[in-house]
Amino acid sequence: MVHPPEVAHLLIESKSGGYRGSGQMKAIILCGGKGTRLREETEYRPKPMVEIGGRPILWHIMKGYAHYGLNDFVLCLGYRGEVIKDYFLNYQAMSKDFTINLGFRKGMLFHGNHDEEDWNVTLADTGLETLTAERIYRVRRYIGNEPFMVTYGDGVADIDVESLLNFHRSQGRLATLTAVREASRFGVIQTNGNGRVIGFKEKPQVQERINAGFFVFEPGVFDYLENQDCMLEHVLPVLAEAGELSIYSHNGFWHCMDTYRDFLRLNELWDGGQAQWKTWDACAPV
Repeated sequence: MVHPPEVAHLLIESKSGGYRGSGQMKAIILCGGKGTRLREETEYRPKPMVEIGGRPILWHIMKGYAHYGLNDFVLCLGYRGEVIKDYFLNYQAMSKDFTINLGFRKGMLFHGNHDEEDWNVTLADTGLETLTAERIYRVRRYIGNEPFMVTYGDGVADIDVESLLNFHRSQGRLATLTAVREASRFGVIQTNGNGRVIGFKEKPQVQERINAGFFVFEPGVFDYLENQDCMLEHVLPVLAEAGELSIYSHNGFWHCMDTYRDFLRLNELWDGGQAQWKTWDACAPV
């Protein structure tokens, strides 16, 4: 049966009406924000649909997960969520050649294959103004009683997902976040302490690590998210204080699409064959 309109995917329903899903580990992607700092591109589409190399950044994130066998996704929709729904509802037609009898739509014949045919994508309306902690809590019924991953819909990385999961399991805590050192946007002036410039250091990495997303959560995290109408970042200190938060340090590539400058940079890397996050072509899946 077809699920109600809040989810634009053919889901598997149990006899009681509950969602059974595929039984695989899920990856939640937060896709509901308005992307106001990237208004040049987000006026008519949500930020996860802003393109790198002709494909939405959301697709790039999902390809990175799928490379490691995680192809069961739950997308938390909000601002202009209908654009994302339309993209996946028409994915088959937009990704393949097809023959159609204009008087008999069910007679559509698709030709060939595409690499995403085994993806299971749940598109869930989580509200226009909902904050990220609440968005995650609202899709708990699609997760089940298994660990799950969460990330933002605007950041790409060459993270070794298998290594991240192994680290999380070794820690025995409810939550793990991935942290990176971000490069400064500006060069640094080096002095001898007496007012004399001795050199310049172009855009060094900052020493402190920042939250890059790519979380792993145990189902017990939902207890911390319940009735929390706030950003996920406000729940993380609570988890840390309870001794339930670990940090996985990623020393490779990471870049978020926060501004128009980031949009240009990511497309420049893609067009120049320097897209380090394109792990799905780097080697065979594990």
